[in-house]
Amino acid sequence: EVQLVESGGGLVQAGGSLRLSCVGSGYSFDDYHIGWFRRAPGKEREGVSCIDTFNGKAYYADSVKGRFTISRDNAKTTVYLQMNNLKPEDTAVYYCAKPRYGTRYEYDYWGQGTQVTVSS
Repeated sequence: EVQLVESGGGLVQAGGSLRLSCVGSGYSFDDYHIGWFRRAPGKEREGVSCIDTFNGKAYYADSVKGRFTISRDNAKTTVYLQMNNLKPEDTAVYYCAKPRYGTRYEYDYWGQGTQVTVSS
């Protein structure tokens, strides 16, 4: 069964850093790109970043570009999101997600989420 488990969230002050991790299992991890999304209070889910398969090509939302870095370790079936210079606006539940096979932007499995809270 496909499973995605996030960890690494917490409470930090503005300007601080966190590194999120997401471990995938139950599928061929390195055959899929993988994405990070977030949902802030009162807002819809938004895409944060995604990374391609083994080549490591990455994409970022404008709001996080230059502050967040995505990476993956296929041997560990894990994707990371290094978040630096955090802002209160980054407060959200962060999710990783796997796309449906053969699609680019449709995601069929999601993790349970990890809470990131940034205080000012």
